[in-house]
Amino acid sequence: MSTVAAVTLARLSVELRASVVRIVLRNPPLNVIDIPMMEELVQALPEIEKRNDVAAIVLSGEGKAFSAGVDVAAHTPDKVEEMLSKFHAVIRALVESKKVTIAAVHGHCLGGGAELAMVCDVIYTTASAQWGFPEIKLGCYPPVACTALGALIGQKHASELILTGRTITGSRAAEIGLVTQAVPDHDLHAAIEQVLEELVRLSPAALRATKKALFGWDSMHFDKGLARAEKIYLEELLKTADAQEGIRAFMEKREPRWKGK
Repeated sequence: MSTVAAVTLARLSVELRASVVRIVLRNPPLNVIDIPMMEELVQALPEIEKRNDVAAIVLSGEGKAFSAGVDVAAHTPDKVEEMLSKFHAVIRALVESKKVTIAAVHGHCLGGGAELAMVCDVIYTTASAQWGFPEIKLGCYPPVACTALGALIGQKHASELILTGRTITGSRAAEIGLVTQAVPDHDLHAAIEQVLEELVRLSPAALRATKKALFGWDSMHFDKGLARAEKIYLEELLKTADAQEGIRAFMEKREPRWKGK
């Protein structure tokens, strides 16, 4: 890669300019995270990680949303284990990254999309963005949020969001500490550029060492916690009739009929 380079994939665009890599999710209309997008992210992130001259990664969504979440169709019994493995590989790559990771959020930022954003170091969101973890409405739960959201915003706020599936604005997300800052919709680009201007003046080597020191305890606990959340999801939750009914009802565009088992 040269100082300025851009690659357009089926589900992503990746641009390197100076010491910043910008990754844009591209799966219109709502940038749903399907398995092909996960595979492209899993390929791109380790390649970026190899570059000592890269200080920061900016993650954003094309069009009218950051991401409405992981593809519900990938939650079926024949696909769910592969989906969890690949999506959590993306999450782990971001958590373990030595680069400063920045999420630029607008529009819908839900479910797996919110999980993808929340594990970034710095998050700027439009005030009107819609944040939430609606998996409970499908009879499921968000494993990454169950693992890490309480540490980010406190257990009570995390429990409320995960257990109700409620959607909140970007402004509210800033109030509870889910994001770094909420800005007017037209100021998102400027906010991202301002923090990048500060970061590119710093030593990439110093940023790497500082991130290692700053987030060491988080990454150790996170890996164990996510493995536990995955195990419960696959071995307990997905064996319930309600989990299967929730996914089926969503696909059939009807209200679920819960049986409590």
